[in-house]
Amino acid sequence: MKQEVIEKNIKTILEEIGENVNRVGLLKTPHRVAKAYEFLMQGYNKKIADVLNGAIFEEKYDEMVIVKDIDFYSMCEHHLLPFFGKVHIAYIPGGKIVGLSKIPRIVDVFARRLQVQERMTQQIADTIEEFLSPIGVGVVAEGYHMCMMMRGVQKQNSITTTSAMHGIFTSDARTRSEFLNLIAQKRI
Repeated sequence: MKQEVIEKNIKTILEEIGENVNRVGLLKTPHRVAKAYEFLMQGYNKKIADVLNGAIFEEKYDEMVIVKDIDFYSMCEHHLLPFFGKVHIAYIPGGKIVGLSKIPRIVDVFARRLQVQERMTQQIADTIEEFLSPIGVGVVAEGYHMCMMMRGVQKQNSITTTSAMHGIFTSDARTRSEFLNLIAQKRI
């Protein structure tokens, strides 16, 4: 990202909405926004192989592995407003497991981009399938969208839920049901 270009454009936006860009509270705003965008969009600069960093291990474990309640924060590509929530991920190993900390990192790679929740959910599932070759993968994302809460329909309590299922999570209703029931349970 070219920070100076973003700063210039933010200054223009502030002027166009009627603000005085020379008032004390706004003097550093273009710089702050550029730095914030650099952080919020860092997913564009990450490669999954680098994020995984070799933390894929041969293992004969063949039961469901679930990492649930993974917080995510993203930006809606339609309005440039935040959406945020939780992602729940399950996979049944097909001979390979991944270090558990890598699963939330995969979520962050895709969340830290301009996104729609539907695509983000699918990208997470596709990535786990690609790198682990599991028997199945299930991903459920639940999100609050500021574009629905602050503007437009203004429905503050609506939650958007998306899912992506592969392998046995698609073909076996019992496996899918087990995953959905386990993520619905309260924490310990």
